[in-house]
Amino acid sequence: MKNMSNVDVFAICTELKESLIGARVDKAYQPTKDTVLIRFHVPTKGRVDIVFQAGIRVHTTQYPLSNPKIPPNFPMLLRKYIKGATVEDVRQYNFDRIMEIQVKKEHRYTLVVELFAKGNIILLNEEGTIILPLKRKMWSDRKISSKEVYKYPPKRGINPLKLEKEQLKEIFQNSDSDVIRTLARSGLGGIYAEEIILRSDVQKELAAAELKEEDLDSIYKAIYELFEPLRSSKFNPQIISNGKEDVLPLDLKLYEEYSKETYPSYNEAADEFFSSKVREDIKTEYEGIWGSELKKYEKRLRIQEETLQKFHRTVKDSQKKGELIYSNYVKIQNILDIIKKAREKYSWNEIALKLKAAKKQGLEEADIIESLDKMGNLTLKFDDTVIIIDSKKEIPENTEIYYEKAKKAKKKINGVHIAIEKTKKEIEKARNKKEMEMERITLPQKRVKKKLKWFEKLRWFLSSDGFLVIGGRDANSNEIVVKKYMENNDIYFHSDIHGASSVVIKSDGREISETTINETASFAASFSSAWTKGFSSQDVYWVKPEQVSKTPEPGEFVAKGAFVIRGSKNYVRAATLLIAVGIVDYEGERIMAGPVDAVKKHTDNYVIIKPGYTKKESIAREIRHRIDKNSILTLEDVIRVLPSGKCDIVDERDIRRR
Repeated sequence: MKNMSNVDVFAICTELKESLIGARVDKAYQPTKDTVLIRFHVPTKGRVDIVFQAGIRVHTTQYPLSNPKIPPNFPMLLRKYIKGATVEDVRQYNFDRIMEIQVKKEHRYTLVVELFAKGNIILLNEEGTIILPLKRKMWSDRKISSKEVYKYPPKRGINPLKLEKEQLKEIFQNSDSDVIRTLARSGLGGIYAEEIILRSDVQKELAAAELKEEDLDSIYKAIYELFEPLRSSKFNPQIISNGKEDVLPLDLKLYEEYSKETYPSYNEAADEFFSSKVREDIKTEYEGIWGSELKKYEKRLRIQEETLQKFHRTVKDSQKKGELIYSNYVKIQNILDIIKKAREKYSWNEIALKLKAAKKQGLEEADIIESLDKMGNLTLKFDDTVIIIDSKKEIPENTEIYYEKAKKAKKKINGVHIAIEKTKKEIEKARNKKEMEMERITLPQKRVKKKLKWFEKLRWFLSSDGFLVIGGRDANSNEIVVKKYMENNDIYFHSDIHGASSVVIKSDGREISETTINETASFAASFSSAWTKGFSSQDVYWVKPEQVSKTPEPGEFVAKGAFVIRGSKNYVRAATLLIAVGIVDYEGERIMAGPVDAVKKHTDNYVIIKPGYTKKESIAREIRHRIDKNSILTLEDVIRVLPSGKCDIVDERDIRRR
C-alpha cells in the first residue's frame, strides 16, 4: 500500500486545520494493530472520524473499520487523557511525514503521528514527554517509550515551500549521483522528482554536480510552480487509475494521459483510495483463511481418490494375475516340479543360477522366468505382467493369494466411496460456510449520512391496520412526541414502569382499531426499561391526549420527558416484549422495528428479537446480514431502531409453540 508523502501530509493537515479546530474529541478505537480511529464532534457538522494508520495514512473516513470487542490499551489511554478535549491546532512538522494534533482539556496534549518507515502514534503531555506510544522503539539517538522526552527524527530533506536557490545549488554540488536521484533523496520522493524533471526539460541522467546555471534555474522554477498550489491551499485532489493507481493533492503532467477522478477535498480522495485497499486486504486475508480450510478437505479428497484408483488397479491386476496363472497352469507346474526336484540337491541360489542359465540357452518354459530369490519366491513375466509365485506352494494356493487380494481391495473400495462422499459433503459445507462467512465479514462500508424522515428520528412503526405509531427515544424526544405531534383523537401510551417511551398512535381522523391498540401496547412495553431488565411482559396503559399534561400538582415537579396523567387509565395487561425488525416499503424502503404481527403485515423480510444477552452491535450485524440483501442499510441504521439493552434472535417456530 502507498505511504503518504510529505506533500500528502501537508494537504491533509491544511484541510484538517480548517475543519477540526474547535472540535471535541470523542472516543478512540484501535481496529487493527497499526490503526487507530478517533471520533470527533465538530460543531455544526457532527461526527467526524479520522483514521491514523502508522507509517501509511491519516485522513477523515466514511469507512470505519470494525472494532475489537475488547479495546486494546492504547485507545483506552487516549480516551482517559483526551476524550472531551478541544482541538486547538493541526500541523505538519518541518514539511516532514509527521502530523501533530494539539488538544486541550485540563491540560494540553499533543498526538504525534509518524508516517515514515513503519510509523508510530504517540501521545505527549504539555512538557513534550511521552505518555504512551502505540509502538515502543529504540534507536541510538532516539527512544520512543513512556516517560521519555519526545525527540523528532533527524531532518529528512528540503521544504519546497521555503527552498532558496542557493540551498538547491548546494544540494546538487554536494551530490555524487544524477539529477533525478538527488531530487528524490532530498525528501521530494520519486514521483515529484520525475515531475520536476519533466517540467524543467533537464536530462535526468546528468550528474548533479555538473549542472549548468540555466539548468539549475529551470529546476528551481519547476519546483516553485509545482508546489505553488500548496502555498495558496488550492489543491486538486484526485485518484489516478487506468494502469497506474495513485492519490494526489496536485495536478501532475506525468499523469496527463491517465484516467482520474477528482474530489472536493484531499481527505475524501485519500479515504476512497486507501479504504478500497483496506477492503481488498481484509477480503484477501479472510479468503486465505477459508482457502486453507478448503485446501485441507481438497487434499484429503485427492488422497482418497488416488487410494480408490489404487484399489481398482489392485482388483484388476490381481484378477488378471490369477487368470494368467490358470491359463499357464501346465507351464508353471512344470517349472515348479523342476524347482522342487532341484531342491533335493541344490540351494536356492544354485537353482536360481541354473534357471538363469537355462533361460539364456533358450530352453523351453524358462523364457517366462525372471528370477528366484533365496526364499523360493519365483518371479514370472507374461508380456508386460509380472507375477510372483511361492515355489513351495501349489498353483491353486498361489492363485488364491491373488484372488483374495482382489477380494480385500473390493471391500475397501466400498469404504473409500463412503469416505469420498463424506469428504465431498465436507467440501460443499466448507464452501457454503466460506460464502456465508465472507458475506458476514464487515468490510468497511461507506458511512453516508442519510436524510431521515421526521418519524425516523423517533421510535416508530406502521400497525397492521396502517396507523403510524411514534415514540420518544429519550427525554427530549418524549417532549417532542407529545407537544409537537400528538393531536386530538390520537391515543397516548406509556409502559407502567419508570423509564419508558411516550408512545402515540396517530389516528389521522380514523377510528383506531383494537389490533393497533394491542400492537402499540407491545411496542410501548418493548421500548421501556422492562427490556433492559429482561422482562418477557409488562403492563401498559393508554389515555386520551387531553389527559396528558405537563402541569404538576402543587408542590410537585415534572421532569423533562415526563408527564402527568389525569383521570382513569386503560390498561393492557402483560403486553409481550417482542420486536420484529424488517425492511418495509413506507414512503420508500426503510428499516422498521415493531410488534411482530405489524412487521409481518408489511414485509416477509424480517427477524424477531427478544430481551437477551447479545450486545447490540453483534445482533445488529446479524440482523443486517439476514434482511439486507440489497445493501441499503448501514450497521448504524439497524442499531438505531433496536430497543435499549441486549437482545437475542428468536426462532419464529418457538413463538408459535407458546
